[in-house]
Order: sequence, then structure tokens, then C-alpha cells
Amino acid sequence: MHEILQERARATRRSLLEAAACLFAQQGYAGTSVNDISARSGRTSGSVYFHYASKEGIALAVVRDGFATWPALVTRYGDRSVPPLERLVALSHDIARALAEDSLTRAGARLWAERHTINVDLPDPFVLWTTAATRLLAQARAGGHLAAEVRPAPTARTLVRAFYGFCTLTEALEGPAALPGRLSDWWRLVLPSLQRDPHSRHIPAQPTPVTRPAEDGTNRTVADRAGAAGDRGRTKC
Repeated sequence: MHEILQERARATRRSLLEAAACLFAQQGYAGTSVNDISARSGRTSGSVYFHYASKEGIALAVVRDGFATWPALVTRYGDRSVPPLERLVALSHDIARALAEDSLTRAGARLWAERHTINVDLPDPFVLWTTAATRLLAQARAGGHLAAEVRPAPTARTLVRAFYGFCTLTEALEGPAALPGRLSDWWRLVLPSLQRDPHSRHIPAQPTPVTRPAEDGTNRTVADRAGAAGDRGRTKC
């Protein structure tokens, strides 16, 4: 009986988080009320307050839950048999895809942008991205593929900030569906400045086509496998 109650509680919290994420992503923090979350989730307001003490608490839970998927995402791009700059490109496309399609990720990004209106400290979403980019750039340097003047840590900070701003502005002007194509354009501009010899080897501006055997025995690209795994955990409105 205790396990059944725990499972019901987890299901309730999950439905509340998914409802809140969709609303926060669409309407923002100020435009979403606890009653809205209650109505969207099909739960009572009492149920909302039973699991979360306040709207601020729900917002924090949404951000934390969204960010909880990032370590697994970054880990999927640890295959050293694929050149690090190719993995960096593929990782960026998967992050852009999440920003375009995953409600928890979209809600987390919007809540962070509105953080000054929320009476709770939200975690910094860029630390893990920057760490992952730094690691991949350092691997590229160790392999002799990075331009001599490119320093991994400061370059990673600049890339992450430029990438996030690019995604935000592209979505605002053209909608989320435009992100993949525009991101490829962005990488065609950026990649030559990172490579030691831009003409020595073509690095695709889209996710790498390098294939590896999947668990089901089929050959799938590194980015395809990561995207499929990500789909299993994505929240869509």
C-alpha cells in the first residue's frame, strides 16, 4: 500500500510539473497562476499546495527537473572515436532541439530569463554547457585540431553565450522550427575560426553522420541516438 501511495504521489508531482512547464513556457511566470496549473493538470489547488508550498517552489522544481537531464545529455557525447569538434556541433544541435521542443527546457529558459521577478534563486543553466564545451575544445587542442590562438575555457564561455543568444533571437524572430537550419548557418561561420587548419578536414555544421552500432543492432548516427534517448524524457505540451 505504501508503495502504491508513493507511486501516486510521484505521478501527481509529475503531472503538476508538466502542466506548470507548459504554462510557464507559453505564458511566463507572471502570466501563470496556481489555479492555471491546477486546471491544466486536472488536479485541485489543494493538491498543488500539498506537493509545492508556493508558485515559486513549482518554478524552482520545473527548472531543476529540466536541468536534471543535462548530465545524461552531455555524457552521450563522450565517444572519443568521434572528433571533438563534431561532437560539439552535435551537442549544440541537441540542446537547440530541446530548447525548441521540450517544455521543461523551454520553461527553464524562460523562467531563468524572468528570474528577477521570481522570489527564489534559480540554478545557473550555463555552467554544465560551458564545462562540456571546455572539455571538448580541450580535447580538440590535445589532438592538434584547434587553432593556436583559441583557448578552451574563455572560448567555451563565449560560444555558450553566443549560442544561447542566437537561439533566443532566432526563435523570437522566426519561431522554434527555424532553429536547426539557422544553427547550421551559425556553425558554418564559427567553425573555421576554431580549427587549426579550416581546409584540412571538413567538420559538418549539422550533426555528425558518423555511425556506431546501436543497442538494437542497427547503425545510427551519434546525434540520432542521442536525440532518440532525449525524446524518451522530453515533455511536450
